[in-house]
Amino acid sequence: MKNLFKNHSANKNNPKWENIISRKSPLYFREKDVRSPFERDYTRIIHSNAYRRLKHKTQVFFSPNNDHICTRSEHVTHVDSISYTIANYLGLNTELTKAIATAHDIGHSPFGHAGERILSDISQKELRVPFWHEKNGVTFVDKIELLEDENKFKQNLNLTYGVRDGIISHCGEIDENILKPRDEFIDLNDYSLPNQYSPYTWEGCVVKIADKISYIGRDIEDAIILGILEDFSQELYDIINKYSDEKFLNNTIIINYLVSDLCVNSSVEKGLCFSPEAFNLLTDLKKFNYQNIYFSNRVQPSLKYFDIVIHEIYDTLKSTFDGKNSIDNIKKLGKFYPKISNGFLYFLYNYIDFGNRESLRLKNDIIFDYTNEKDYVRAILCYISGMTDNFAIEMYNEIIGF
Repeated sequence: MKNLFKNHSANKNNPKWENIISRKSPLYFREKDVRSPFERDYTRIIHSNAYRRLKHKTQVFFSPNNDHICTRSEHVTHVDSISYTIANYLGLNTELTKAIATAHDIGHSPFGHAGERILSDISQKELRVPFWHEKNGVTFVDKIELLEDENKFKQNLNLTYGVRDGIISHCGEIDENILKPRDEFIDLNDYSLPNQYSPYTWEGCVVKIADKISYIGRDIEDAIILGILEDFSQELYDIINKYSDEKFLNNTIIINYLVSDLCVNSSVEKGLCFSPEAFNLLTDLKKFNYQNIYFSNRVQPSLKYFDIVIHEIYDTLKSTFDGKNSIDNIKKLGKFYPKISNGFLYFLYNYIDFGNRESLRLKNDIIFDYTNEKDYVRAILCYISGMTDNFAIEMYNEIIGF
């Protein structure tokens, strides 16, 4: 039934409301601003550099020649569309789902999940903690991304708790068929691994499920376009026909089937859930994708290249660390590698204190001590994670070129 969740939407009548819209500090006030808190978040997100760079980051297939193959930016748009449909039907706040969906992958590294695993290996080795894009997304919106205020001072995005929580809680790998929001208003810094907590809002739960619905079908569509699934088409049709009587298969049919099923079967009492048939379809499609797309012979060779590119950039930047001499070493690096040297130096200047922040018009948090080795490593990982695929390759080519 439509609007079943209306009384539990993120609005002023929700007992969680003040927590959901809370920010680390008040946003500067505009007298004639007509936007809601989540609309302001959405605007701040789409004006951030990290969001803009999503259009040049891998979703599944690296550097496709076909313009119609999904990139990370397009994936974000798909999640927004699917989460809107679900939230609108259930009576939830579509402004909140839009903001979460638009920002949910803002912490993704270059080269998709392969790049994420490489950075996590480095982080585990150097810092004894994993790197994962959901937490890195919150780091970016909280600490890295900067916008000018009305006085042209750069400040952090300072998003609402509801959006920040949706970003870090969105992990789409859902292996259970019931999803409900948690009640606890936790410090998001307490997250230590993906999928550790349920989202705080029903809207966050919707985006978490929409993320999976979005990629499961689109990855199949892209693989068909690229000819990767030619030998497995009958197996794919057999999976669909177990649960549906559709004569044809495409991404539209998969999305419509899963979205409609979720909307019909969910309730506040049960939670967001699919029918057993739809959940089994989702599970079987995920298994099919891993076996025939993500681990395919067409995809695997590129992983070795990604590993070389990211490690070479990391090792080059890490070699400049020498306590208080690190900044001078970065400048010396510029003699041979000006782009990567100047880029990293400019990045650092935004987040360390040289006593000139007023002249640089910076009011954001100071988050790195460049004389501390662990902070230096964190800075390098943040810098690399923000790169697009092409920029990372450009930096690698600068390092190995003469």
